[in-house]
Amino acid sequence: MDFDHSARAQDYIGRMREFLDTRILPAEAEYEAYRREKGPEDHTLPPVVEELKVEARERGLWNLFLPDVSGLKNVEYAAIAEITGWSSHIAPEAINCDAPNTGNMEVLHMFGTAEQKSQWLEPLLEGQIRSAFAMTEPDVASSDATNISTSIVRDGDDYVIDGRKWWTSGINDPRCTIMIVMGKTDVGQSTHRQQSMILVPTDTPGVEIVRALPVFGYQDQHGHGEVRFHSVRVPASNLIANEGDGFMIAQARLGPGRIHHCMRAIGAAERALELMCERALTRHAFGSEIARQGVVREQIAESRMEIDQARLMVLKTADMIDKVGAKGARSEIAAIKVIAPRVALNVVDRAIQVHGGAGVSEDFPLARMYASLRTLRIADGPDEVHVRTVARQELGKYAPA
Repeated sequence: MDFDHSARAQDYIGRMREFLDTRILPAEAEYEAYRREKGPEDHTLPPVVEELKVEARERGLWNLFLPDVSGLKNVEYAAIAEITGWSSHIAPEAINCDAPNTGNMEVLHMFGTAEQKSQWLEPLLEGQIRSAFAMTEPDVASSDATNISTSIVRDGDDYVIDGRKWWTSGINDPRCTIMIVMGKTDVGQSTHRQQSMILVPTDTPGVEIVRALPVFGYQDQHGHGEVRFHSVRVPASNLIANEGDGFMIAQARLGPGRIHHCMRAIGAAERALELMCERALTRHAFGSEIARQGVVREQIAESRMEIDQARLMVLKTADMIDKVGAKGARSEIAAIKVIAPRVALNVVDRAIQVHGGAGVSEDFPLARMYASLRTLRIADGPDEVHVRTVARQELGKYAPA
């Protein structure tokens, strides 16, 4: 493994860090003030983010997640994703590298037809529209994706979709115009060939956005919605790749995406550690700075060590994806999906403890960070599924041929 960055990557990393420090972090107060004024049920984008998007493009910090656009390897983009994790509700969107758009753009880039790319991928790459990803369902245990019951049935030149989804990321943003929906096209096929993915415009008759779902009481600006599909009819040309390719597309989508998620989590952990150290050096209790107390020093040291270990594991995985593809790094991808959120939560929890009552208030970003990071232990598959994958891969090394 060689984690030395190319000159191109070093340039991007330096510019991204400067953009974060001088423009994005100072914009957080304006962002939060706008959302407080509008109320949690309003999902319009604070204008300051649109200003940052314009500036990001001028700085050449745009669509860096896509190797064919940026020229960056996964292991190089990982460092940029970590920087955006310091302000995960603003920075990723400011450079057009936020979920679920990145995963959806990767799907269209890899599997979309020329027409699909022209109609949906190009506006997404330009930041003109937003998208959503509809996979999880409330009526089944979606940790086993073969349980998905939404039906996608061919009817002449159309497909008709019926079903119910929730945690459809990004659906409540008024700029969201397209969804990628995963459902079953043929229950008679083998277990992993029953599912397909299809493009569904959000204004299609029969699409009902029921509600936005808060996370620990926090309403995400883009929203995580419950959506019902009542005999939704879309052209057959909206199918992505072929019938039965849903699982294959999902795996291709989730490999690089988990690098992004995990490195952003590590960036959040770095910010929490910085806040913890600053707090420990400026608060006094029992006659001295709390940084002098052994228990606080241990929390700081444990955080530093855990972050560095997690980062190395994610970088190793990114390097493997670059060299052998997501399929060859399957065990490592599963492992980092468990490790990175777990470490980030540990660090944020310690930072909250060091901050005392301030840590659970809105005066610091720690409570919101904790709520967001906690969802990562469920989103894109719960920890238990990924641990199972690692165990199966490990046992496979010793099983009889």
